[in-house]
Amino acid sequence: MKSYRFAIIVQKDEDGYSAYCPELQGCYTQGDTFEEVMANIKDAIRLHVEDRLASNEPIATSEMVSLSSLEVVV
Repeated sequence: MKSYRFAIIVQKDEDGYSAYCPELQGCYTQGDTFEEVMANIKDAIRLHVEDRLASNEPIATSEMVSLSSLEVVV
């Protein structure tokens, strides 16, 4: 088995949490808790990668990820 590393984005809103993987188009999920959304995105990524491998599609991964925030005054 091969190991892959992917960036994920997790966001919290009034309904719980959502997460997605920018390298894998269409790979996203949600959960009521942070722990649930982390387990769900791990499953979603695994299934997405398994499907790509079965179809002989390339698996895109990123070497470096940067997360920043900025303030906008309106």
